[in-house]
Amino acid sequence: MYVNKNFSFKTLVKFTGWYLLAIVFWMSFIFFIYRFLNITFIAIPWASVGIIGTAVSFYIGFKNYEAYERMWEARKIWGAILNVSRMWGASLRGYIKNQFADQLLSNEEQNAIIKKLIYRHISYVYTLRDQLLVPMPWEHLSNQSFITHVNNKRLKKFGIDMLEDDLLQEVFKKYLPKEEYEDLKRYSNMATHIIDLQSQSLMQIRKDNLISDLYHIELQKLLNELYSEQGKAERIKKFPLPRPYAYVSVVFVLIFITVLPLGLIKEFDRLGGSGSWLFIPIVSIIAWIFLLMELVGDYSENPFEGLGNDIPMFSLCRSIEIDLKEMIDDKDIPEPIAVRNGVLM
Repeated sequence: MYVNKNFSFKTLVKFTGWYLLAIVFWMSFIFFIYRFLNITFIAIPWASVGIIGTAVSFYIGFKNYEAYERMWEARKIWGAILNVSRMWGASLRGYIKNQFADQLLSNEEQNAIIKKLIYRHISYVYTLRDQLLVPMPWEHLSNQSFITHVNNKRLKKFGIDMLEDDLLQEVFKKYLPKEEYEDLKRYSNMATHIIDLQSQSLMQIRKDNLISDLYHIELQKLLNELYSEQGKAERIKKFPLPRPYAYVSVVFVLIFITVLPLGLIKEFDRLGGSGSWLFIPIVSIIAWIFLLMELVGDYSENPFEGLGNDIPMFSLCRSIEIDLKEMIDDKDIPEPIAVRNGVLM
């Protein structure tokens, strides 16, 4: 997620990439054939272009609003997961006590049970992150070859190096018993299975009278809330912004950029002399603004791609890991995720 307060003009130009060069080329081509080849019939009334521009503005505004809503909901979901994770750790430490047990446990035995449940939860959040990063057919990493190549480069520079990310395997080996780690490979939705393991552990703890029925219910509610938030995240991941809305917006912007110089060329030609040369930079800037608005919405509608504009799931997972390990006085505390190239991963 981009976290810099301001963007440099250079950054914005890089964001639009070769599209900006194509715009400048198109404006220069129209200027050349109109001014030097005297092909003046290509000019069209400015009013018609203005109508198209107004319609495109409304459409882009609608698309960007919906894209922002998807991104903001995704952030709220991960905020809820962060809060539930903290409640999970604090509740385990407060509820699992000797007061209900038939046979008293030592402090080391109590701490071992709590530690196992907390470690498993850390594995859960990293697993959910990994599952949400799997590319879907409508996302940028699944586009045609050139777009895929460009976004792979962006992913390495601004994202989380997802294509070469073996972090989940390291997490499993560090926080899960080997038998659980091997058993997880059988499941298509490993995050769901980890929560189920937590639920089964709670049932066993209740049978051992380490918690009361009330505490068991309260802890199970936290697991159910995790299921709920996971389902919301999966809904955003697996159901795209309806493709007609997303794709038609691109078509409208391309049409507008194509006809824009045809409607303005005559207006700038009236300036005569060197004034007419202002046509290329000014009209290119107008077209670039519309393109930039379209790209901002396009790169915001899928908040779990792993690109620079997405939810910083890696940072949130690391925050959860740090908070929970500090609760149990674990000495192996990892460093928080640092901002890289203006992006929080």
